[in-house]
Amino acid sequence: MKKAIAKCLAIFLSAWIASAPSAHAYTMDYVTPASGGCPLPIMQDLMNGASISRRWSTELLYPPTIITVSEFGSPDQLSEIQDTILQSYDTWAGVTGTFINSNSYPHAFTPIQQTTVQNACTDDAMDNVDGINTICFSQSSDAFVTGVLSFTEVIAVDAPGIMVGEAGPSVFAGQILDADILFCPTGQVTFATPGALPQSSGSYDLESLLIHEIGSQLGLDYSGLWRSAMFPFPPPPGTYLGIRPTNLTPDAPLADDDRAGLRTLYADGSDTMDIGIVSGHLLPANPFELAALPLSSPGVAVSGVISAQVVAADAVTGEILAATLGGWSCSPATGILIFDGFYALQHLPLNRNYNIYAEPLIGPLAPEQFANVTAGLCNIGGVFFCTPPPADTNLSARFQPASSP
Repeated sequence: MKKAIAKCLAIFLSAWIASAPSAHAYTMDYVTPASGGCPLPIMQDLMNGASISRRWSTELLYPPTIITVSEFGSPDQLSEIQDTILQSYDTWAGVTGTFINSNSYPHAFTPIQQTTVQNACTDDAMDNVDGINTICFSQSSDAFVTGVLSFTEVIAVDAPGIMVGEAGPSVFAGQILDADILFCPTGQVTFATPGALPQSSGSYDLESLLIHEIGSQLGLDYSGLWRSAMFPFPPPPGTYLGIRPTNLTPDAPLADDDRAGLRTLYADGSDTMDIGIVSGHLLPANPFELAALPLSSPGVAVSGVISAQVVAADAVTGEILAATLGGWSCSPATGILIFDGFYALQHLPLNRNYNIYAEPLIGPLAPEQFANVTAGLCNIGGVFFCTPPPADTNLSARFQPASSP
């Protein structure tokens, strides 16, 4: 059974853990295995020398969708765009302590290919899944409503042995077999390579969007941290947020939260750095407000806050190291999903003191923007075996004083 997860990156208009219990760390997308058991995060297969294939369409639109230093339509322009793509992948491959790190595991990404493969960028409908991870700049889609600049459509499976187009058979439940990145192809918006951005005040930074979407291609979901590459809103046109990558520090554009999330999802067991864990349960100040919620499954009550953001900050410097969404846990022994507000912040630097705080999602980000996080928790092949409680980040009940008779 396949599961499609479409994630969108919108214009800024205003402003797996192997332990007991099993729970989500950072913000990832999940599937529940067809055989049952605890939900598993979706991820690419990088075990036993497997690699992630990458292709991108050479077809560009006129007027130009991508502003470059090189002349439009020239071989140099295609090379400039490809360099930006490669640099964006290198940003994630530059994170140490992961199976994606280019120094420890150079097989992680196959050489990127320019492609004119039929159907590679035809449409994003489920009838045209080819098992090729493709970056498309010339594809129309109903998903490109006003405000959507780019999105990643991810096809993950809930059992081993499944084929998707050219990809498979899958090795494990939760494996990503197809992840396509699409950029808005119309003349409504333009994107610019790093070299062209300073002279393109009305264009969005191509590298920033690519880094974000590649994070989605790897299985990460949105982050509620403004500085994170996985924050769902890009820098305004003509601007770049953070630090450009270099040969010495290819992961410079990422925030510590991005690095911690990747280390959690693709953890290198031999890594001994940044392996601290802080975990707990996020509970409401007034537990009586949970009593009104329906049981998530027979005999299982909701006992914690769902979808509030838990943040780890250095107690001395105030630097934010990681953030995750509190919400649920699952015992591998029973496979029962419990919405108890459990959270786990993993891969934190050791020998540091942290302040841990929770915050409601009531600013630029709202709980509904993290719908993909809970979408696969209670669903096996389209059959729902439990009911996630409403995503509510109010941390205490609000009572209106009783009026006089």
